[in-house]
Amino acid sequence: MRVSVIVPVLNAGHALAECLAGIGRSSRPADEVIVVDDSSTDDSATVARRHGAILVSGSRGPRGAAWARNRGAEQASGDILVFVDADVVVHPDTLMRMAAVFEAEPDLHALFGSYDAQPRCRDTPSRFKNLLHHYVHQHGKRVAASFWSGCGAIKQSAFAQVGGFDERYEQPSVEDIELGLRLFRAGMTIRLCPEIQATHLKRWTLLNLWRTDIFARAVPWTRLVLRDARLPNDLNLGWRSRASASFSWAALILAAATPWVATGFAANLTGAGAVVALVGSTLLNADLYRFFARSGGARFAAGAWLLHQAYLLYGSAVFAAVVLGHAFKMTAPMTLPNPGAR
Repeated sequence: MRVSVIVPVLNAGHALAECLAGIGRSSRPADEVIVVDDSSTDDSATVARRHGAILVSGSRGPRGAAWARNRGAEQASGDILVFVDADVVVHPDTLMRMAAVFEAEPDLHALFGSYDAQPRCRDTPSRFKNLLHHYVHQHGKRVAASFWSGCGAIKQSAFAQVGGFDERYEQPSVEDIELGLRLFRAGMTIRLCPEIQATHLKRWTLLNLWRTDIFARAVPWTRLVLRDARLPNDLNLGWRSRASASFSWAALILAAATPWVATGFAANLTGAGAVVALVGSTLLNADLYRFFARSGGARFAAGAWLLHQAYLLYGSAVFAAVVLGHAFKMTAPMTLPNPGAR
């Protein structure tokens, strides 16, 4: 079984150096490492050559990670395509574990892992975002209907059969989730393997976190749900997340209404309702918040609690807005991609 590792990169030379060094430390060496440079203006290409990677370069300006991964797949000779983001450092056993799962399950078509619980950046937004991703993947269903290209692997034959990543995603978004949905619709088996882990190097600011969550995740992910007419009960869309968002919105609405309600019993009732709803949301996520406390202490857990409550509110608000827009034909109709289109 030959393993080809594909790394798309755009102006991330410093992170790419750590990424490729991590791949080079693998206990099960990659049979080839392919770096696809999406028209970087920094030293990314030089870094790739210095680490002995096969370099594929774009020449028409940045065209997106989906395009880059597809170009890497076209050059790959491996039976298994391993996709690793340029700001991700695999563990020494990551490739070995991937190969072992495919060998143990001949009928498996794809798998993906998880960020570890030790993100490189230690500020609160970065730790929150990366640890939340870790927690969600550690508790997701093992038989998946999605895919993750940060650290995931697909059989070359399955990837070719469904036509690879949809290159209409010209910015990093949900192109990996969309690919996973097509694999699932084609009857292929995808496995979430939480023991397969890698370290994320990305530093998140509040602005970047919220902008990414809303415009690169919530909006296109909701459109995928509408396109497939199927609301998954897993990962970020599980029942617990839905119930938590409902409680958080109830708490916000009741708290906002309290000052406008006449004093006395009614005001006390709305105020108490807000507290009860907020407690309900917190209790639904008690295990997550305990995980935050274990990972970063009480002060970090408090900040992460605030960020998570905000995440529940804006994530569900965007979902509702896109669904309503779709219902009133305010959004463009979504169609399944033509796997042969490039």
